[in-house]
Amino acid sequence: MNQPTSLKADPWARLRRHTPARIALGRSGVSLPTSELLAFGLAHAQARDAVHLALDAEAFAEALQAEGLHTLRSASAAPDRATYLLRPDLGRRLPDAESTRLRTLAAGWPAPPRLLVVVGDGLSSLAVAHQALPLLRALRAMTPAGWPAPGEAGAPVVVATQARVALGDDVGEALGAGQVLVLIGERPGLSSPDSLGAYLTAAPRRGRHDAQRNCISNIRPDGLANERAAHKIWWHVLQAEALQATGVALKDLSEQQALPGLPLLAD
Repeated sequence: MNQPTSLKADPWARLRRHTPARIALGRSGVSLPTSELLAFGLAHAQARDAVHLALDAEAFAEALQAEGLHTLRSASAAPDRATYLLRPDLGRRLPDAESTRLRTLAAGWPAPPRLLVVVGDGLSSLAVAHQALPLLRALRAMTPAGWPAPGEAGAPVVVATQARVALGDDVGEALGAGQVLVLIGERPGLSSPDSLGAYLTAAPRRGRHDAQRNCISNIRPDGLANERAAHKIWWHVLQAEALQATGVALKDLSEQQALPGLPLLAD
């Protein structure tokens, strides 16, 4: 004889296959089912791990170099991960000595980079480890004519640790970049601990604020695919150079407006 149960399925359960969001969890009495409570605990632990896990910057830089990309290493003024999490302001700027080192290095280059890519660990080193190299491959494959591909001589990829988005402003200013693209681990969600964000800022310099940059987020296999993300990034780069501005002055029409050398992507 079957025993009665208090577990009640949610009538919306069929919708779960369309989203990773926590919907239609069901209930047991007035509480969540044990399986859903355990799944929530696991997702929360994975998000915490993603925040605290340090990026192996040396191994990541070596992986870039193995594919022929020129790289530079840098770091913010936050001396360690614990300080980085407690002092967001330190993650937004370079130490004075590092800024001087980069300026001296750039002084020997034949020309400043039109587009400088900075890869920062941010709040999810998992995102950088999983998504950054595939996205860089897509960006290089889609480079418009007349532009140096990210990682070519004169346009190195900067690998920065303990980095916040605004660190790209300091790095870009020190290296004289026309635009800076920061690829950075986003704050983990309970279903996306490894989501990468891309932030583009024209004429980077210390003091730029968020309204002066464009963001393309949720770059990961279950979110925005690398090819589409690379197309959006290059579209914004080309438009930013034409407008000499990013942020609120630059609206995303990348899915409606083709540009020379950058056709629309098929759906």
